[in-house]
Amino acid sequence: MSQPRIRTDFWVSAYIRRLEVQGVVAVLRRRGSPESGAVMIKVDRLDGTAVLLGPAPQSEAVEDGTRAFVPVHRDPVLDAGAAEERLKRETGFDPDLWIVEVEDRQGRAFV
Repeated sequence: MSQPRIRTDFWVSAYIRRLEVQGVVAVLRRRGSPESGAVMIKVDRLDGTAVLLGPAPQSEAVEDGTRAFVPVHRDPVLDAGAAEERLKRETGFDPDLWIVEVEDRQGRAFV
């Protein structure tokens, strides 16, 4: 039996705090539905490229209620402008979407 999923607002707060403790810069760019909004993570590689991660499909979800993320693009990285366009489209489609931005030259999201 799977555990209930933690509220999105709690998960995002804990995620950002965990990154801060590790010395990683992370900011909340967009707040969505507190209870159940989806989360997208933009990893700014600080070189004009980015990685975008979104919720993993249910078939790849972890049974213990842990949130799983997968890249939402085929190429290893996106141009920063293309990443912003994708986020703009996603927020137009999903008004409950949360966006967290992480800065890491190696493209790590730490999830």
